[in-house]
Amino acid sequence: MPEPPERPDRAYGAPEGETDAERRRRRALFLRELAEARALRDRVQPRRAKTARLRHALRMRTFRW
Repeated sequence: MPEPPERPDRAYGAPEGETDAERRRRRALFLRELAEARALRDRVQPRRAKTARLRHALRMRTFRW
């Protein structure tokens, strides 16, 4: 049976010897680029973006706390 990695992020291709600060920096960059891509998609597909906003609002209205 293979030995599990010492840290879970090793299984996902994180570089050896990476610090938590570097990982957080990479994650922040990824999330920034993801938000930018979503904003671009919303600009080029306004009808789909509006529909998604309305659908999300409806989901939030019907959500029970």
